[in-house]
Amino acid sequence: MRVAIIGTGNVGGAIAHGLKGKGHVVTLGARDPESAEVVAIAQATTAARATPRQAAENADIIILALPWGAVETAVDALGDLSGRIVVDCTNPLGRTPDGLALTVGHTASGGEMVQSWLPGARVVKTLNQVGAEMMADNSALAHRPVMFMAGNDDAAKSAVAQLLTDLGFEPLDAGDITRSRLLEPFGMVWINQALMRGKGRSWAFAAVS
Repeated sequence: MRVAIIGTGNVGGAIAHGLKGKGHVVTLGARDPESAEVVAIAQATTAARATPRQAAENADIIILALPWGAVETAVDALGDLSGRIVVDCTNPLGRTPDGLALTVGHTASGGEMVQSWLPGARVVKTLNQVGAEMMADNSALAHRPVMFMAGNDDAAKSAVAQLLTDLGFEPLDAGDITRSRLLEPFGMVWINQALMRGKGRSWAFAAVS
């Protein structure tokens, strides 16, 4: 598949590394495709480089790997994505009086907001439930890690499931895009354990039968 990764930070770079050698044509979408950081990621992952809009133009799957505060502006700049598959791997995090926390929930979610900003796109919420290290390489784990996804379009979820499998995850369908209200707090469980409870970042959830 042709995959556009919009954002070249920790998550975007990790996904590019995870997809290396898996048969996909990956393009990094960056504000400055010529920056030393983007060039280094592209060389290490054999990915192409382009502006975000250029990267998204011909992609089969467009992955939003951005800080939550940058997402609305970024998707607006991508142009018309009607009918396109868009993976939202963000969590709507912000600083609150209680520290780092979700800023929406119960009656909304980041996934639903992204779908509302891209009403014609087929948004799939996933890749928000572990740290970047597990997206780059999870082959050393004793069990295949699980990755839930939520979206309104079954065909889009099927395509994204293949991408998740190639990244080493067991994909599980959580339901429609409103189920992002479950997946985003679930992502916070990983963040709490990894960053606040001392478990570290080298682990993931698994569905063990």
